[in-house]
Amino acid sequence: MDESTSQDLVFFKVFNEIGIIHQLGSTAFEKTLPDGLKISQFSVLNHFVRLGNDSTPLQLANAFQVTKGAMTNTLKRLLVRELITIRPDPKDGRRKRVFITEKGRITRDQCIQQLAPLFDILKKSLSESDFRTVIPFLQKLREILDEERNPL
Repeated sequence: MDESTSQDLVFFKVFNEIGIIHQLGSTAFEKTLPDGLKISQFSVLNHFVRLGNDSTPLQLANAFQVTKGAMTNTLKRLLVRELITIRPDPKDGRRKRVFITEKGRITRDQCIQQLAPLFDILKKSLSESDFRTVIPFLQKLREILDEERNPL
């Protein structure tokens, strides 16, 4: 195996591990969510808390790399639960702006708190330091992928 192939294999292994972790983590997380709330809906709430601003439905669809129709469906479900509000854009009445509600923030925080039993299991084998060590790498990887969306 030449050096290039070996390096490519390392890159693939990282993505493979991330993919498996995503699948296992998502399955475990979904079991803790309140009845009817899906990970896609939680992710929208988390997006607002993480970035701290409002968005248009199209901006959200682009951020999550889904169709506008799929995002509209997700937003409707969040709206029914009163976890978001949707208001006309004051600069352009044809557009709408989406905001997280206080109930949405509380729900998001409660969802994270429901992960405590999983975190307790992880703490038996991994330290907080282990997690802190990988955060910069994962953030940099996310930033690069975010900047290079759809490169192929």
